[in-house]
Amino acid sequence: MDPQANRLGFTPGQVVQEFGWDDDVDDALRVAIEEITGAELVDEDYDDVTDGVIVWWRESDGDLTDMLVDALTVLDDGGPVWLFTRKPGRSGHVGHDEIQEAATTAGLHAMTTFAVADDWSATQLANRGRGR
Repeated sequence: MDPQANRLGFTPGQVVQEFGWDDDVDDALRVAIEEITGAELVDEDYDDVTDGVIVWWRESDGDLTDMLVDALTVLDDGGPVWLFTRKPGRSGHVGHDEIQEAATTAGLHAMTTFAVADDWSATQLANRGRGR
């Protein structure tokens, strides 16, 4: 089992929605998440409730805030949002300040960040909570 995928906190039976797939994503990480949940990742068009979200994001992908708002559309309350961005020095890298600003605008805040794959960092985004 992939120790980095285990750090994402997904559990068997969860439905995880994937945004931003392209041919540069880390397939081993995708497979590891599917092994943990026991189900294939669902795509951006899935319209039932999901338990978690992963977003692959590159500098050239457009408006990160819009993507995060879209990612929250069918996410169950309290479900994790993981933003996968290219590591510093890699093509398409997105800086932490940009992530934090987009997350805040989308009603989230950036929590932990760690290296999740050779070319990708993972940042956990969480709801700000009510009345804070």
